[in-house]
Amino acid sequence: MKKRVLSGMRPTGKLHLGHYVGALENWIQLQNEYESFFLIADYHILTTNLDTSEAYKNTIEMAIDWLACGLNPEKSPFFRQSQIKEHTELHLIFSMLITVARLERNPSVKEQAKQLNIEEKNISYGHLGYPVLQAADILLYKGEVVPVGEDQAPHVEITREIARRFNNQYSPIFPEPMPLLTQFSRFGGLDGSAKMSKSLNNTILLSDDVETVKNKLRKAVTDPQKIKKNDPGRPEVCVIFSYHKKFNNENLNEIESGCRTGSLGCVECKLKCSNSISSFLQPIIEKRKHYENKLSEVREIILEGENKAREIARKTMLEVREAMRLG
Repeated sequence: MKKRVLSGMRPTGKLHLGHYVGALENWIQLQNEYESFFLIADYHILTTNLDTSEAYKNTIEMAIDWLACGLNPEKSPFFRQSQIKEHTELHLIFSMLITVARLERNPSVKEQAKQLNIEEKNISYGHLGYPVLQAADILLYKGEVVPVGEDQAPHVEITREIARRFNNQYSPIFPEPMPLLTQFSRFGGLDGSAKMSKSLNNTILLSDDVETVKNKLRKAVTDPQKIKKNDPGRPEVCVIFSYHKKFNNENLNEIESGCRTGSLGCVECKLKCSNSISSFLQPIIEKRKHYENKLSEVREIILEGENKAREIARKTMLEVREAMRLG
């Protein structure tokens, strides 16, 4: 039997290239190798933002992008975390199996708090316990493999510890899932920062048309030492070259050589890059238009995924209650 994979994203609206390279591309391949489940992590929004007014709208937008990129709901059911009550029930039980001190040692939460300018003393109980809810998300479906970037690997280790603690205390119900590291867990932003992020306004959306991509790349930062066209450049420090490496492999050597020698100017380099990215995005945008015009189909796909997830979740919680003799 195929091993089971569970992964997910918080619904924050339309997705960008960082989401695709860091997760979606990998998911699409994994759904052919594993029994896959993908979580619309709407409860996880609350860890950093209490405003849920756009949550459902953003859920639909994200689901459309998942479908447009190639996630197959027949192979890979996707569902809203908030609609499967067993997530919160298992989260409560797991929260008794881990100490505050262990959660405070988690580097991922500290890094996220730093990015959001939250002082450690002001981190909420739910934010600190984010990895515990994530453990419930994974183990509720007995996920054996979790595709993550390096920054999320500590969360998987906490999941393994919780699974081990439960199994030793009650009964060996849960697997200890293994992380499957994503090759491009971070994809640089247009401003030269290490990661594309909507909060930094440095993204290229999967739904951006040709002109939008061109305009965004025109403003993107490049090597600060390459001021004029004939100046020699350093591709290894230029975010545009990192985009070329992903979306323009055919002419990569020519572009690298032209940058280093100064024969290729940044304006021309950005134009070549925008053409490559737009060619990649074109079929995604076309599929997106299909689902934008059939929102009822998207809603039905989510509801069907929730029915499948709910069946597995109920079965797991029956085993948990029996193991704990909760009746």
